Amino acid sequence: MGELDLQQFNVAIDLALEAKEQAESGGSGPIPGVLMDTTEDDGMTITRLEITNEEGSAALNKMIGHYVTFEVPDLRKQDTNLQDRVATRFAQEFAGFLERVGIGKAANVLIVGLGNWNVTPDALGPLVVENSLVTRHYYELMPDQVAPGYRCVSAVAPGVLGVTGIESSDIVQGIIDRSKPDLIIAIDALASKSLDRVNTTIQIADTGVHPGSGIGNKRRGLTKEILGIPVIAIGVPTVVYASTIVNNTIELMRNHIKAQNGNTDHIFGLINQMPENERLQLVREALGPLGHDLLVTPKEIDQFIEDIANVVASGLNAALHEAVDKSNVAAYTH
Repeated sequence: MGELDLQQFNVAIDLALEAKEQAESGGSGPIPGVLMDTTEDDGMTITRLEITNEEGSAALNKMIGHYVTFEVPDLRKQDTNLQDRVATRFAQEFAGFLERVGIGKAANVLIVGLGNWNVTPDALGPLVVENSLVTRHYYELMPDQVAPGYRCVSAVAPGVLGVTGIESSDIVQGIIDRSKPDLIIAIDALASKSLDRVNTTIQIADTGVHPGSGIGNKRRGLTKEILGIPVIAIGVPTVVYASTIVNNTIELMRNHIKAQNGNTDHIFGLINQMPENERLQLVREALGPLGHDLLVTPKEIDQFIEDIANVVASGLNAALHEAVDKSNVAAYTH
């Protein structure tokens, strides 16, 4: 009997940090072509990851580019002071990110809120658009009255293919052709392979976005190659696969039993010897044909999605408009 092919049960990993962790899980050491720097800042872990060549891109299954990840475990506590600090730090980091990827202070920006506003865990993009500070109409109608410190920003929530019947990238392409922005900022909900990162993590990337990639959809994305202008993606994981929960539970059980008597082989047998990634694929193989590998979101998602959308929108407003104080965006967060 041949070896079991589990490749069909692989699921795209949205977070570059998780892709790096998985690539290194075999213990092979640092990955050539992948640079990483981590900063701790008052309850926030900020990781700057850069993929510099094709070798690193192939190892992580991610495009060459820059990725910044905010991990804030206490965001689940709905602490408004923490949300203010995250929004302020996000604004500062995003402004620096724009500089690193060569986006000038006068660049016209189109914010695209991807996702379905009728489905709470997928409503991040539309909610960010709702809270964004848009100014393009002032530049069009009364440019002489626009105060210094504001740039031309427009925003749109194009909906999803199942609602509109049109690919999001086609809608955005039509807007680009008419309004001529210099940059797209695309906001989308993501899927995580870690329970700890759901509702607590924000990722910035200059590689664009492929709507639905985290849940297995293979559709036309929003990238510079497709749209003709730079695309910066901002994503927050709001869902996790049931298979991930099962796999994490197995690991917690192993650790608990190991702490009790030090021997888990008699209970877990072969599973005990499997690498984490192979075990996850095996769980997906078992759940997939039954239709049980569900996408799961926490019960607090209603409040969280509004809070994190305000954090992202407030940070963007401060990063894009010099007139908004980047050192304290609390006034723009609520």
